[in-house]
Amino acid sequence: MILKLGLPKGSLENATVELFRRAGFNVTVSSRSYYPAIDDPEIQCMLIRAQEMARYVENGVLDAGITGLDWVKETGATVHTVCDLVYAKQSFGKVRWVLAVPENSPVQSVKDLEGKVIATELVETTKRYLAARGVSAKVEFSWGATEVKPPDLADAIVEVTETGSSLRANKLRIVETVLESNTQLIANVQSWEDPQKRRKIEDIALLLQGAIAALSKVGLMLNVRRSDLAAVLNVLPALRKPTISTLSDQEWLAVNTVVDEAIVREIIPRLKEAGAEGIVEYPLNKIVM
Repeated sequence: MILKLGLPKGSLENATVELFRRAGFNVTVSSRSYYPAIDDPEIQCMLIRAQEMARYVENGVLDAGITGLDWVKETGATVHTVCDLVYAKQSFGKVRWVLAVPENSPVQSVKDLEGKVIATELVETTKRYLAARGVSAKVEFSWGATEVKPPDLADAIVEVTETGSSLRANKLRIVETVLESNTQLIANVQSWEDPQKRRKIEDIALLLQGAIAALSKVGLMLNVRRSDLAAVLNVLPALRKPTISTLSDQEWLAVNTVVDEAIVREIIPRLKEAGAEGIVEYPLNKIVM
């Protein structure tokens, strides 16, 4: 059994390869090939632009693929959504497709764009958004550099953003959010019904979700006297409850837990004050719940 898996080429490519590495798959991309190597004999990878992924998964060229919810909706492809993989090219979060206009534009809502021109790569979704709000405007496909088109080539744009920094740099102001999107693992409907392929896809989904869950976490190990355990636990947050085991010296305990990386620098000094010793922080690749 070979599972044909589509990986997104372009802005999500590097983040996806890194996510697979954390999940336990080593993917090697060559600039001369659209078929990355992967250290799993049951998977054959292909690089496909996220915009086209859902179509190729729908027609069976690929058994499964990683793309955005935005492009699944844009193409209207019939695919099985396996799971959300909430990561993006800069941060592991969601992105927004926003309606934006020049900073000095009088436009305050989508209603003000009646009869105007909107440039976007997300044409069909934008048309549906306008229709749902009773607005008639001309929606033009943008081949790129969409942010530079207002005000000379378009009155407004619908563009994807994570932080809004690119829009601000081009002196654009966000008016409304058209669509919130995140990356998804999708599967061909027939492939999902195949027991072998479905199990492989589910295994990949489990490992990728585990890798995402571990992104902002680290592990902490420490030793503490029994008499100081309560004080240490009072400082220590945990994913659920910390693992506590007895050392060779019955008066000492080992504590192992998972915490948010952002708070480690705050709690390690407090743990030391509470009596913890031998504190070790270590990175995590996956957390499977």
